[in-house]
Amino acid sequence: MKKLRTAAEEEVGKNIAHIFSNCPDQLEIKIQNFPKYARRQYLKRFLSMYEIFKLILPVKGSIVECGIYQGFSLMSWAKLSTILEPENLTRRIYGFDTFQGFPSISDKDQNRLAVHKKGDLDGGSYEELQQLITEYDRDRFLGHINKVQLVKGDVLQTIPQFISENRHLLVSLLFIDLDLFEPTKAAIENFLPRMPKGAIIAFDDLDNPLWPGETLALLETVGLKNLELRRLEWDPYIGFGILG
Repeated sequence: MKKLRTAAEEEVGKNIAHIFSNCPDQLEIKIQNFPKYARRQYLKRFLSMYEIFKLILPVKGSIVECGIYQGFSLMSWAKLSTILEPENLTRRIYGFDTFQGFPSISDKDQNRLAVHKKGDLDGGSYEELQQLITEYDRDRFLGHINKVQLVKGDVLQTIPQFISENRHLLVSLLFIDLDLFEPTKAAIENFLPRMPKGAIIAFDDLDNPLWPGETLALLETVGLKNLELRRLEWDPYIGFGILG
């Protein structure tokens, strides 16, 4: 697979990590000063989360993220909810992932730029995220009411089971970062009927030659003519549509 970063870009990341490690401040102080160390790409991504979240503030329903990896987006939604709507106790954030990498790869996911394999993108983040969710609950209003729930396993099985067990579910935001065709299609088909007008469906890898399956799944479900896809000026990856 061709590298997407230049040698100079990779060196910048290493240099910042070195500066971070050598800073004599306590780790908590360094985290509080995160803009000093976070690269612009990741600050831009958080700003994208913020702008999308603002659009769903008046929309009833929970947030569903499919494809968690290491939890950047999941915990962004959680903290934005706490900041922007601290009393909205019915807006929950559900995160679906195997937490063991890709369970399988279909022919529709293959391309000439990269070879994807079973087990790829295992973030190994399940236990850490559970611990962080516990601390998140201790640091917010109404923290005794569950806000974030991780759903571990193959989404082809876990999503239908989850909906069957949570018949009340409405979805205001469906954020899909599953990369692959079959799980993306399953997420759309199962959650879309639970999304009211004004809800948002968002994707991380549409029109991305490395991950054709995500686009193909959208084409075979919602279709492009039924969704006005938008983007944010500073974010080349996230595409989203407001259901009407």
